[in-house]
Amino acid sequence: MLTVPAFAETQTLPTEKNTLDVKLTYDEIEPGVQTKIGIDFINPQTQKIQEHIDYTVAVSKDGENVFGPIPLTHTSVGSVKIPIEFNLGEGIYSMDFEIEGILFQPIPKESVSFDILVGEANAQPITPIENEKLDGENGGCLIATATFGSEMAPQVQQLRELRDNTILKTNSGMAFMTVFNQFYYSFSPAVADFEREQPFFKEVMKVTLTPMLSSLSLLNHVDIDSEQEMLGYGISVVLLNLGMYIGIPAFGILRLYQFRKN
Repeated sequence: MLTVPAFAETQTLPTEKNTLDVKLTYDEIEPGVQTKIGIDFINPQTQKIQEHIDYTVAVSKDGENVFGPIPLTHTSVGSVKIPIEFNLGEGIYSMDFEIEGILFQPIPKESVSFDILVGEANAQPITPIENEKLDGENGGCLIATATFGSEMAPQVQQLRELRDNTILKTNSGMAFMTVFNQFYYSFSPAVADFEREQPFFKEVMKVTLTPMLSSLSLLNHVDIDSEQEMLGYGISVVLLNLGMYIGIPAFGILRLYQFRKN
């Protein structure tokens, strides 16, 4: 997922399978002030505006809708401007698109998501290295999106909000995400593609991810105001997941081995 600073004027991201590029254009965004967001759907092969796009869009903050989601909408020219009031104060807003048709032909739904920082207090410039890394992430949590079907699924929103509103608020959290992203994006595209090809594997992943999501939700119920608290709670959640995914299965296998041996 790419975080767009409030002072940026344009940003472009590809949809999940790179069928389209979506470009946002806007002036500096202030809380409570209506801002026109320019949206261009671009053919990545020709780098020209792609006409006749069927899409939906929604804007939210911390799970609360600010705009939409709108019904499936058609743009004949491939370029629109939408007035949006970011009325939930400063912070990170999520703008989520789903593309469902091109040139009057339905396509498998493809998503792309932008995170927009609103307000000077929250605007932090992205360094070139960070920007290059984020560009490679194609705008979201690939495995969770493939598992639950959409960038706007509650489970994906939960992960996004936890990352943006809790983990990235501390230096230790930012350091963790840097290391985690390097590891995660080394294999997640292949896993996400396999999920889309194998529905059974997708269902297995839903069952597999549910305990982790439940454990991560614990962080939404605690106050993390310091580096020490972030480290403490973070290590606790990591150990809890190690216990669930490694400790319990290992214990079960050991008990089964002892039972069969006797």
